[in-house]
Amino acid sequence: MTRVAAPAMALLCTVWLSAQRQGGNVNWASYGGDLGHQRYSPLAQIDAGNFNALEVAWRFGTANLGPRPEYEFEATPLVIDGIMYSTAGSRRAVVAIEATTGELRWMYSLDEGPRGAAAPRQLSGRGLSYWTDGRERRIVYVTPGYQLIALDATTGRPVTTFGISGIVDLKKEDDQVMDLVTGEIGLHATPAIANDVIVVGAAHLSGADPKSRRNEKGFVRGYDVRTGKRLWIFHTIPTPGEFGNDTWEKDSWAYTGNTGVWAQISIDKDLGLAYLPVEMATGDYYGGHRPGNNLFAESLVAVELKTGKRKWHYQFIHHGMWDWDLPCAPILVDVVRNGRTIKAVAQPTKQSFLYVFDRATGEPIWPIVERVVPRGDVPGEWYSPTQPVPLNGAGEPFAYDVQGVGIDDLIDFTPELRAEAVALVSKYKIGPIFTPPVMSRADGPLATLIRPTNTGGTNWPGGSYDPETRTLYVASSSQIAAIGLVPPKAGQSDMDVIRGMAPLPQGASARLEVRGLPISKPPYGIIAAISLDRGEVMWRIAHGETPDNVRNHPALKDRDLPRTGRPGYAGTLVTKTLLVAGETSIGPTPTGRRGAMLRAYDKASGQERGAVYLPAPQEGSPMTYMVDGRQYIVLAISGAGYSGELVAFKLPESVIRMSD
Repeated sequence: MTRVAAPAMALLCTVWLSAQRQGGNVNWASYGGDLGHQRYSPLAQIDAGNFNALEVAWRFGTANLGPRPEYEFEATPLVIDGIMYSTAGSRRAVVAIEATTGELRWMYSLDEGPRGAAAPRQLSGRGLSYWTDGRERRIVYVTPGYQLIALDATTGRPVTTFGISGIVDLKKEDDQVMDLVTGEIGLHATPAIANDVIVVGAAHLSGADPKSRRNEKGFVRGYDVRTGKRLWIFHTIPTPGEFGNDTWEKDSWAYTGNTGVWAQISIDKDLGLAYLPVEMATGDYYGGHRPGNNLFAESLVAVELKTGKRKWHYQFIHHGMWDWDLPCAPILVDVVRNGRTIKAVAQPTKQSFLYVFDRATGEPIWPIVERVVPRGDVPGEWYSPTQPVPLNGAGEPFAYDVQGVGIDDLIDFTPELRAEAVALVSKYKIGPIFTPPVMSRADGPLATLIRPTNTGGTNWPGGSYDPETRTLYVASSSQIAAIGLVPPKAGQSDMDVIRGMAPLPQGASARLEVRGLPISKPPYGIIAAISLDRGEVMWRIAHGETPDNVRNHPALKDRDLPRTGRPGYAGTLVTKTLLVAGETSIGPTPTGRRGAMLRAYDKASGQERGAVYLPAPQEGSPMTYMVDGRQYIVLAISGAGYSGELVAFKLPESVIRMSD
């Protein structure tokens, strides 16, 4: 079937296949497994004793679901009653496939033409949302061109009673004027749906070198799930008369943009609250055009699901200048303190800090203190004298990965490598976390070295939570980045300052490497387990094999190197028995084939319990489900020249019979 609508064309292909609806089904009904993004499943058929026996059940390629192959396939699919739903392909098609075979049932794709081509957040995005009232079943998602679409989950046809022929234009009714084609706003994340309300965030282009201090604002809205009618809007940059407007000095609220919620939104249905992890304002590394603390940038905001009214908020960074915006879903958890169970929300961050709050009141479960931070000297910049630092159960900073850059953090495989690293770093400004950016000068400093980098620490995959042990698991990258500032070139931007590096002498390099090796000590990527009851990191392991350029480096010949881990965005999955995460870059594998590994760890100790081969790195977070008594693990892979695929694993029948 084909539906044509000017100026866009929607393609709908329906293939009717027989589907079994027997017992023994366990769904994965939302992006994070549940509305609290715990990424947990009670399934235990796949365990430490048989993980290595996993075999590929099916593979679903996405190369033909758009005008070109997709090499950034970040989706986490849903499974409802034996049917899998996912975004896929470079045009963000929606597919329904048999969860046991990978066979296509239907596909919906909307060609948005110039609007899609101009979108700041393109490709397949990160997934879909599902809603049912027991009679109707709908799939809801956001297109690259920032349109909200509701589809019939059975047929894939647009729901004609929703919006206009199944579509709500999110560039309209946004309390701001923007061009419907070129307006710089979109979304990779999935909408959040509960109590018949759809909550939709917003995303923009990276703000390292914005064209202007003026940009679209990333307001958050609630919509009626049945009709698509706008119910409310929350101004992430408060307008005059609203709480927080006075934190935008010199009327900078009027023109400053961004402050979207590009990460996943979590919902507590019982409390009727949605939790919004808000990004930073324009621009990422210079805030001289927006003096003040800038609420609600880089804040967690709890709003009423039915009205959008603010219940409570906490700002993690005052007047950000490091691009450490909130990247991932807040995780709804339980914490036991002094014999009392507290319904809480835990927020991993790019800084590798963990913040934990009472999710009804916003009161910190573990203390947060304002610490004096270094002041910069960039002309025109506004500096907050303090920044919030969460404390763990021992009263120390609640960090699950390394922070800041000092001499002791540099590579020390050999004295010679350490000396070269020290010489390289002498050209930069270094210091603890919250050391501010500097104007880049060829004679030094070239830039400020920060760690975690502007991409994290933890980024969009977020973490996982085991409700049985009240343990949080989170992956983190341990890299160093250089943040320098320069005046823009003529016509480049109307910002006074943007990210950049001063011209270097011919032949000089600003790469943060020593003989091709990272300047920092390993590990380069980790997974940490955190006891929420005790407020402590239980264990921390290097995740991922040692990269080739380190393992085979001539300066390290005959050295017994520990596993270093690999940087990247490693989403995790927690089951009854295991913690599961894939490698995020390609490299050597135990069989000699180049690829990546999907690894399983003991939840209590972090000891590896098994690993299976992937032909390409993990991009989307793993998920699991059961159909007809058979457990599957599925994840999206892509990158390194490999077009996106969903890969499903299951145990062989012989292994299941043995366990029975």
